[in-house]
Amino acid sequence: MGLLRRVGHAALARGLCCGSPLLLLSLLSFPIPVLRSPFPVPLEAQTVPARKVAASLQRIFGPGTRVDTMTLEGAAVLRVSRGDSLLGFAQVRQVRGKEQPITCLVALDPALTLRDIDVLIYREAYGGEVAYEPWRKQFRGRTPRDTLEVGRTVRGISGATISVNAVTLGIRQTLADFARWRLAGLL
Repeated sequence: MGLLRRVGHAALARGLCCGSPLLLLSLLSFPIPVLRSPFPVPLEAQTVPARKVAASLQRIFGPGTRVDTMTLEGAAVLRVSRGDSLLGFAQVRQVRGKEQPITCLVALDPALTLRDIDVLIYREAYGGEVAYEPWRKQFRGRTPRDTLEVGRTVRGISGATISVNAVTLGIRQTLADFARWRLAGLL
């Protein structure tokens, strides 16, 4: 921002058009600020399109599923079934990335074994690799008894450390919540 004040917009445009080495060197040595909204949207107000959730559930549980929403301790839990048979549960959870929320769907079978996770909305500029299949598949088969620790039982991703930690924490919290609800007889 200081560069723009010192040089001015017109001079900046002339320097870039003329290829002025001094101006280009000045541009390279000063960070260009990123404008952010002073009024971020709160996590509660950010919604996931229903079609994304439905597509994710169909990918994980297969076609022809019925989804009922239950509220447990103020949290929305999706009960997934086909006919009279219970296929499992799912929950859409927001975790905080570096600066933006990451919206994930965590799906469990009736025995509370993790079937899969799906990153529904990733808003950060970096670290989107947490949505890739090779990284997500390491969580399949995990239970509330398993320890999920980045660097030990969960592979990290270079350049996505914050996202990896955030998503792993969200999965760990989801598994713990479901175990608590099962123990309390709510599921």
